[in-house]
Amino acid sequence: MIYLIILGAISGLSEGAGVLPDGPLNAPVGGTVMFTTTLTPSDGPFTAVFWNFGGMNIMSYETTSSITHPDYEGRITFFPSTASLELRDLTLGDSGEYSVNIMPGLLTGGTRLDIYEPVSSVTVTPPSLDLVEFNSSARLSCSSSGSFPSYVWMNGSSEVTASDRVHVTDGDSNLTVVNVSRYDQGSYTCRVFNPVSNAISDPVIISVSFGPENVTLTVSPSKNLYKEGSNISLTCSAESRPPFLQFFWFLDGEQLSGTGPELRLMNIQTNQSGNYSCQAFQSKTLRYETSQPSSITVLQPISGAHVRSTNLTIEGNSVNLTCDASGSIVTIKWMKDGSDLILNDNMALSDNNKVLSFNTVNRENNGDYLCTISNPVSSSEAPYRMDVMYGPENVRITGKDNVTVSEPIKLICSADSTPSATFTWMLNGTVIPANSPEFSKENAELSDAGIYTCQALNHITDRRSSATFELFVHAGSICNSDFRYVWYLWMFHL
Repeated sequence: MIYLIILGAISGLSEGAGVLPDGPLNAPVGGTVMFTTTLTPSDGPFTAVFWNFGGMNIMSYETTSSITHPDYEGRITFFPSTASLELRDLTLGDSGEYSVNIMPGLLTGGTRLDIYEPVSSVTVTPPSLDLVEFNSSARLSCSSSGSFPSYVWMNGSSEVTASDRVHVTDGDSNLTVVNVSRYDQGSYTCRVFNPVSNAISDPVIISVSFGPENVTLTVSPSKNLYKEGSNISLTCSAESRPPFLQFFWFLDGEQLSGTGPELRLMNIQTNQSGNYSCQAFQSKTLRYETSQPSSITVLQPISGAHVRSTNLTIEGNSVNLTCDASGSIVTIKWMKDGSDLILNDNMALSDNNKVLSFNTVNRENNGDYLCTISNPVSSSEAPYRMDVMYGPENVRITGKDNVTVSEPIKLICSADSTPSATFTWMLNGTVIPANSPEFSKENAELSDAGIYTCQALNHITDRRSSATFELFVHAGSICNSDFRYVWYLWMFHL
């Protein structure tokens, strides 16, 4: 007790000696705080340590034993090597000023501990669902439990900052956006925090109705002039939220019966020419906007485009393709395989592109041709498939050229030809009954040996081409070279 008297008399002389760090210390209810001194074990040993809270001694240590105030039993752990103290199971009543007196050296120190209830149960009162751009204000209110909360408003991942239209009031717990615009909409959250905790609300969606605006009329297909009988689709679009709009259609200022976003003019006639426009209406904003007019002029068309050939498309022949149609022909355009036709030295256009001439047609000219005849009000297309006929050529026979008696024979003849060739087989100059590309026999005989000829015929080009194949047939006991010698003697009676 002598230590207490002495320390009480001189404690003011040691204030601010740095035994405890500057405060305050912050901790949550139910948590743990460590009062860590700036001393190290080398500064000891300490003969007496006294920890005080609000003028009350809560723990005393002298030499080797310690005494804890009954109200703090089980909540304090003392560390004699550094004179530090741990306090657990914190309550709001533990907030206040703490001090320590240490002997020898008459060292003292003080700090403050603030206990906070963690923030929780963050909720946001949403604004009205019927927010109209420039006409409405959005008001959100944030509430939570916990000690001394601070508030931050977020729109998505961005912090909301105050401006002439954005007001943050009542300790930042209320957010008001005056005369909302479409750029104010988003997912809003309220983040609440104090020195020991933070929490965030569920998102609240602010949706702002606006429009209609930028009303656009699109005509498909888009042309200056249309042929009579065409099908035309007019589509009206506008920027708006929500996107649900009513549309009204007008021809030369007179309202039509259609009310949807699309007006279809089927089999259009000349008396339907005029200036078309559409008007969009938004039931949330109660606003109208009308598109710029689109002019549609309908005239009678040309029709019946067709392509005819003046000759068979046999490779080597000259061929003319003539494109024609009824009506007034102004332009004729040729395409091949989906691309504009590119002429080469073997091709020419004449008669205002009506006639496409091939000096000597070849298989490279194969493809899908398209002739398009047009005038200012219409067009007509005529497809033509060119398949150049050629061959036969490159006739070849494949198969085994050396078989034994009773072994099967299988020879296959092929040729490059359009259309496909027909085949005739001959053995040693004599036609044999085989008219398919394949000649086969299940059991070879010695008489099957000889020179096989396959003749290919293209019935359109009326051209023929042949290939030969020498087949050797021998008994199994005779080697190839001996058999061929005997076969030749037999064939030529030598």
